[in-house]
Amino acid sequence: MLALLAGTGALPGVLVAARRGDVIICEMPGFPVTGTGAAPRLSYRIETLGTLLATLRARGVTEVCLAGAIRRPQIDMAAIDDATLPLVARLMEALGQGDDGALRVVIAVIEEAGFTVRAAHEIVPQLLPAPGVLTRARPGAAHLRDIARAEAAHAALAAADIGQACVVRDGQVVALEASPGTDWMLQSLRDGAPGPRATPDPLLWAVDTAGDLIGGWADWLSGDAPLPARPSHGIAAGGLLYKAPKPGQDRRADLPVIGPETVIRAAEAGLCAIVIAAGGVMVIDAAQVTAMADARDMVLWVRPTS
Repeated sequence: MLALLAGTGALPGVLVAARRGDVIICEMPGFPVTGTGAAPRLSYRIETLGTLLATLRARGVTEVCLAGAIRRPQIDMAAIDDATLPLVARLMEALGQGDDGALRVVIAVIEEAGFTVRAAHEIVPQLLPAPGVLTRARPGAAHLRDIARAEAAHAALAAADIGQACVVRDGQVVALEASPGTDWMLQSLRDGAPGPRATPDPLLWAVDTAGDLIGGWADWLSGDAPLPARPSHGIAAGGLLYKAPKPGQDRRADLPVIGPETVIRAAEAGLCAIVIAAGGVMVIDAAQVTAMADARDMVLWVRPTS
């Protein structure tokens, strides 16, 4: 039996449909899981993780999959139960790391409890589309230049274990993904929120040095600083969304995802292309995503990595 440590978004529903009833949904307060029908549910908190794992063992669960979006929780020391108390030091360590570092600790805790941790794309291989341009619109030379810039920005994000996506237009990075996720980033571009500086490329002000990137974004992730605002002229019309996994990340958790909502938000932000790394980004309902991109005359490219 499979347990989904599930969050928001469409991915949990896709996995439940694939397993045809052999699933238990584990849901945290504040992160409602939808689209999973009558699958049985257990509610838990990070402070009761030890009890949850014991309950899953007692119910015959052998596999665990992390699926869906969950914001990093705060630990309430007064709410920790006896079964979770031995895990507190490691959980605190996890919450002090970047996304991949934190998830590696959580995965290790789950494995040490006797479970096999499965990747979503292991359960539903169709989530990873084959390489190629999926749309009628084709990428051109300008796209290739923007992709090169996007790869450099993505590498800087990955080095700090922060985000997995960025938006580039005319060789300029106009948005970087952080903890709120891709949809939030695209919605911010659509809304055109002004920023405090006139620098045309936010990569220059967000990544003046590697230390600035790690320090500044780490402060934001810990709640010690506001998210940096974008330049006022960072509107992304004509740009592209680039999404890829972090090099070396554990792909059993937090593999990037796009879906129909991504296309809608990208189009609302004025983007003309979505480029994802082949084998490293899951696509929810690829046929619908492709049709929606075609209807908006957008490029959708599952690009092979070198």
